[in-house]
Amino acid sequence: MNIKELIQQGENSAVEFKAADVRPESLAKELVAFVNGQGGVVLVGVDDSGNIKGLKTDLNRPTEFCDWVANILRTAVNPPINADVSVAQVDGKNIGVINVPKGTDKPYQTNAGQYLVRVGATNRAASVQELMRLFQQAGVFHVDANPVAGAGIKDLSLSSLDQYLTRYDLSLADDADHTALLQNMDILTAEEPTIAGLLLFGINPQRFLPNACVSYAHFAGNTIDAELIDKQVINGTLPEQIERALAVITNNVAVSSNIQGAKTEPTTMNYPQKVFRELIVNTVVHRNYSIVGSRIRILHFGDRIEFISPGRLPNTVSIQKLPFGVSYASNPIILKFLENLRYVDKLGRGLPMVWQEAKKLMRKVTFEEIGEEFKVTLSLKSGSGN
Repeated sequence: MNIKELIQQGENSAVEFKAADVRPESLAKELVAFVNGQGGVVLVGVDDSGNIKGLKTDLNRPTEFCDWVANILRTAVNPPINADVSVAQVDGKNIGVINVPKGTDKPYQTNAGQYLVRVGATNRAASVQELMRLFQQAGVFHVDANPVAGAGIKDLSLSSLDQYLTRYDLSLADDADHTALLQNMDILTAEEPTIAGLLLFGINPQRFLPNACVSYAHFAGNTIDAELIDKQVINGTLPEQIERALAVITNNVAVSSNIQGAKTEPTTMNYPQKVFRELIVNTVVHRNYSIVGSRIRILHFGDRIEFISPGRLPNTVSIQKLPFGVSYASNPIILKFLENLRYVDKLGRGLPMVWQEAKKLMRKVTFEEIGEEFKVTLSLKSGSGN
């Protein structure tokens, strides 16, 4: 890390300057905002304009500064943070460097009870929606168990529920009052369907959850401004969305080809259908349904397909772990039912399978967190293996 270059770039979403006389409670706020997000670097001894002032005399030695910061990390932040603390010399002056990682125990708060997030070059109190997402990443609560306001048992397909129950030798006809059974199945709260119940067994889930659907777009080129070949919004229950999205991708992939001389050569059909199926299932199972203004998006370009799902990975999951298998449940009720319907298993084998299939074809699959979204990009072009 080149500290001088960081200073020259100025404060941003990943860099914060603090004067030498920063108070512990003020520094704790910066640490909390970074650790609740993607991490960042706090430089102590640099003013807001980027002027290098150096550390105070009583903290000027590395041991003194590191001990002072370690005490703040342990006592002024809850839960405590592990950060890399050091002292660097820039232009003959000592600068304190605190490398704050992406937190694994979100949400973090100051001892004053403040939940903070980083927005641009500043921090601010987390909104209700942001705090909800932080708690969901921590596994403290799960959005798919929330009731859907305005919906009732009348909005559930009892025939679909009965069909599901037959595999367990049960039937709704066995009990005139279905409430207790549906509550025990996490499909119903006291009076309203859960998000999971409506998305799995609803008659028209998008009436109440309009953005709980999949947008598909197929472009003639490799950029978002290329001519559209196909565009669809795929509604229905989650099983219906999975099946329809898979059919749409399969149909569009089947016609994707390059003309080589007098021959038309298919470009993408070497992928087994299970690859597309897994990536579709992954988006609907792990999306954050508390982000009401965004849809799942599947963007099909000439050289790749992007599967974009609202919501970040849970605290315990990193991008680096995904190719090697990791099992996590952002929406455990949805996951439970889709597992029972044999769309998924909970062994964490899906994304490693996608990785291996791409590798066989010398193609690339990448995983990214961008803002409040998770994106998987599947290459359709050989010669760029992982």
